[in-house]
Amino acid sequence: MPFKSQAQRRKFAVLLVEGKIAPDTFEEWNRETGGARLPERVVRKSATKAGVRKQSAANKSTTKKSAKKRSAKKNPAKTLAARKNVARKNAVKRPRRG
Repeated sequence: MPFKSQAQRRKFAVLLVEGKIAPDTFEEWNRETGGARLPERVVRKSATKAGVRKQSAANKSTTKKSAKKRSAKKNPAKTLAARKNVARKNAVKRPRRG
């Protein structure tokens, strides 16, 4: 498999020096690349170009419904009651007078 960029070629040269890849592997890749002019770095393709398919109409409608369910606002009365219960549990108990 040929190198895609100069950065990749340098990285493999370092791995060769460290003994993490075989010299034959490096030579094979170098031979397959040949004298091609390589870019310094390879830029990743965007999501649409990389092969991500668009959602069908059926999938879009279910996605919107589930998004609405998640974004539904909570009942303020319930959240207030929940906060009061937590406050009661965390409150310091004081002895009663009497």
